[in-house]
Amino acid sequence: MRKTLLAISALGILAATGAKAQDDALVSFNVMKPEVAVRLAQGALEACRDEGAQIAVAVVDRFGTLQVMIRDRFAGPHTPETARRKAWTAVSFRADTLSLTENTKPGSEAYGANFITDALMLGGGVPVEAAGSIIGAVGVSGAPSGELDDKCGRAGIDAVMDDLAF
Repeated sequence: MRKTLLAISALGILAATGAKAQDDALVSFNVMKPEVAVRLAQGALEACRDEGAQIAVAVVDRFGTLQVMIRDRFAGPHTPETARRKAWTAVSFRADTLSLTENTKPGSEAYGANFITDALMLGGGVPVEAAGSIIGAVGVSGAPSGELDDKCGRAGIDAVMDDLAF
Protein backbone atom coordinates (compact mmCIF):
# COMPACT_ATOMS: atom_id res chain seq x y z
CA MET A 1 0.00 0.00 0.00
CA ARG A 2 2.85 2.34 0.89
CA LYS A 3 4.52 1.69 -2.50
CA THR A 4 1.23 2.39 -4.28
CA LEU A 5 0.81 5.73 -2.49
CA LEU A 6 4.41 6.63 -3.23
CA ALA A 7 3.93 5.77 -6.91
CA ILE A 8 0.72 7.82 -7.11
CA SER A 9 2.46 10.77 -5.43
CA ALA A 10 5.37 10.52 -7.85
CA LEU A 11 3.00 10.46 -10.82
CA GLY A 12 1.20 13.52 -9.44
CA ILE A 13 4.48 15.41 -9.11
CA LEU A 14 5.51 14.43 -12.65
CA ALA A 15 2.13 15.47 -14.03
CA ALA A 16 2.32 18.84 -12.27
CA THR A 17 5.88 19.36 -13.49
CA GLY A 18 4.84 18.42 -17.03
CA ALA A 19 1.92 20.86 -16.90
CA LYS A 20 4.21 23.62 -15.64
CA ALA A 21 6.76 22.85 -18.37
CA GLN A 22 3.97 23.01 -20.95
CA ASP A 23 2.84 26.38 -19.52
CA ASP A 24 6.39 27.66 -19.80
CA ALA A 25 6.65 26.45 -23.41
CA LEU A 26 3.52 28.18 -24.70
CA VAL A 27 2.50 31.80 -25.02
CA SER A 28 -0.83 33.44 -25.52
CA PHE A 29 -1.55 36.81 -27.05
CA ASN A 30 -4.36 39.07 -28.16
CA VAL A 31 -5.05 40.38 -31.63
CA MET A 32 -7.71 42.72 -32.92
CA LYS A 33 -10.79 41.21 -34.47
CA PRO A 34 -11.09 42.13 -38.16
CA GLU A 35 -14.17 44.23 -37.41
CA VAL A 36 -12.19 46.37 -34.95
CA ALA A 37 -9.30 46.75 -37.39
CA VAL A 38 -11.76 47.93 -40.06
CA ARG A 39 -13.29 50.52 -37.69
CA LEU A 40 -9.79 51.72 -36.76
CA ALA A 41 -8.91 52.19 -40.44
CA GLN A 42 -12.19 53.96 -41.13
CA GLY A 43 -11.61 56.28 -38.17
CA ALA A 44 -8.19 57.24 -39.51
CA LEU A 45 -9.60 57.75 -43.02
CA GLU A 46 -12.39 60.01 -41.73
CA ALA A 47 -9.97 62.05 -39.60
CA CYS A 48 -7.77 62.75 -42.61
CA ARG A 49 -10.77 63.53 -44.81
CA ASP A 50 -11.83 66.10 -42.19
CA GLU A 51 -8.37 67.65 -42.68
CA GLY A 52 -8.80 67.64 -46.47
CA ALA A 53 -6.30 64.83 -47.05
CA GLN A 54 -6.76 61.78 -49.27
CA ILE A 55 -4.88 58.88 -47.73
CA ALA A 56 -4.38 55.15 -47.54
CA VAL A 57 -4.61 53.36 -44.19
CA ALA A 58 -3.15 49.99 -43.28
CA VAL A 59 -3.73 48.06 -40.06
CA VAL A 60 -1.42 45.18 -39.20
CA ASP A 61 -1.59 42.64 -36.40
CA ARG A 62 1.08 42.26 -33.72
CA PHE A 63 3.20 40.23 -36.15
CA GLY A 64 3.10 42.84 -38.92
CA THR A 65 0.64 40.89 -41.08
CA LEU A 66 -1.83 43.08 -42.94
CA GLN A 67 -5.40 42.99 -41.59
CA VAL A 68 -6.98 45.95 -43.39
CA MET A 69 -6.11 48.29 -46.25
CA ILE A 70 -8.25 51.24 -47.32
CA ARG A 71 -7.24 53.73 -50.01
CA ASP A 72 -9.27 56.88 -50.50
CA ARG A 73 -10.31 57.60 -54.08
CA PHE A 74 -7.72 60.30 -54.80
CA ALA A 75 -4.83 58.99 -52.70
CA GLY A 76 -1.65 58.41 -54.69
CA PRO A 77 -0.80 54.97 -56.05
CA HIS A 78 2.19 54.70 -53.68
CA THR A 79 0.13 55.28 -50.53
CA PRO A 80 -1.13 51.73 -49.84
CA GLU A 81 2.36 50.23 -49.76
CA THR A 82 3.75 53.19 -47.83
CA ALA A 83 0.96 52.89 -45.23
CA ARG A 84 1.60 49.15 -44.86
CA ARG A 85 5.32 49.69 -44.37
CA LYS A 86 4.73 52.42 -41.78
CA ALA A 87 2.41 50.11 -39.82
CA TRP A 88 4.90 47.23 -40.13
CA THR A 89 7.72 49.47 -38.91
CA ALA A 90 5.70 50.71 -35.92
CA VAL A 91 4.85 47.20 -34.76
CA SER A 92 8.29 45.83 -35.53
CA PHE A 93 10.21 48.58 -33.71
CA ARG A 94 7.49 48.98 -31.04
CA ALA A 95 7.48 52.75 -31.54
CA ASP A 96 5.68 55.35 -33.59
CA THR A 97 7.44 56.17 -36.83
CA LEU A 98 7.35 59.91 -36.18
CA SER A 99 9.72 59.32 -33.24
CA LEU A 100 11.76 56.89 -35.31
CA THR A 101 12.42 59.58 -37.94
CA GLU A 102 14.28 61.52 -35.26
CA ASN A 103 16.08 58.51 -33.81
CA THR A 104 17.34 57.20 -37.16
CA LYS A 105 18.69 60.36 -38.79
CA PRO A 106 22.05 60.18 -40.59
CA GLY A 107 24.86 60.09 -38.07
CA SER A 108 22.73 58.59 -35.31
CA GLU A 109 23.56 55.26 -33.76
CA ALA A 110 20.27 53.79 -35.08
CA TYR A 111 20.73 55.10 -38.64
CA GLY A 112 21.29 51.55 -39.94
CA ALA A 113 17.64 50.71 -39.20
CA ASN A 114 16.79 52.64 -42.37
CA PHE A 115 18.29 49.80 -44.38
CA ILE A 116 16.13 47.01 -42.96
CA THR A 117 13.84 45.60 -45.63
CA ASP A 118 10.32 47.08 -45.33
CA ALA A 119 11.30 49.53 -42.57
CA LEU A 120 10.06 53.03 -43.36
CA MET A 121 11.08 55.80 -41.01
CA LEU A 122 8.43 58.35 -42.00
CA GLY A 123 5.75 59.71 -39.67
CA GLY A 124 2.38 57.98 -39.81
CA GLY A 125 2.93 54.57 -38.21
CA VAL A 126 1.53 54.15 -34.70
CA PRO A 127 1.49 51.03 -32.51
CA VAL A 128 -1.88 49.96 -31.13
CA GLU A 129 -1.77 48.98 -27.46
CA ALA A 130 -4.23 47.26 -25.18
CA ALA A 131 -3.64 46.31 -21.55
CA GLY A 132 0.00 47.36 -21.83
CA SER A 133 0.73 45.14 -24.82
CA ILE A 134 1.18 46.01 -28.49
CA ILE A 135 -1.56 44.22 -30.42
CA GLY A 136 -0.95 45.76 -33.84
CA ALA A 137 -0.27 49.05 -35.61
CA VAL A 138 -1.83 51.51 -37.99
CA GLY A 139 -0.04 53.19 -40.87
CA VAL A 140 -1.29 56.26 -42.74
CA SER A 141 0.14 57.68 -45.94
CA GLY A 142 -0.87 60.53 -48.22
CA ALA A 143 -1.41 63.52 -45.95
CA PRO A 144 0.80 66.56 -46.62
CA SER A 145 3.04 65.68 -43.64
CA GLY A 146 4.09 62.81 -41.44
CA GLU A 147 2.68 64.74 -38.50
CA LEU A 148 -0.81 64.72 -40.06
CA ASP A 149 -0.47 61.05 -41.02
CA ASP A 150 0.39 60.35 -37.36
CA LYS A 151 -2.54 62.46 -36.11
CA CYS A 152 -4.99 60.57 -38.35
CA GLY A 153 -3.62 57.21 -37.24
CA ARG A 154 -4.06 58.18 -33.60
CA ALA A 155 -7.62 59.32 -34.35
CA GLY A 156 -8.32 55.86 -35.75
CA ILE A 157 -6.97 54.27 -32.57
CA ASP A 158 -9.10 56.61 -30.47
CA ALA A 159 -12.16 55.50 -32.45
CA VAL A 160 -11.77 51.91 -31.20
CA MET A 161 -10.13 52.47 -27.81
CA ASP A 162 -13.29 51.47 -25.90
CA ASP A 163 -13.30 48.15 -27.77
CA LEU A 164 -9.64 47.54 -26.89
CA ALA A 165 -9.91 48.29 -23.16
CA PHE A 166 -9.92 45.06 -21.18
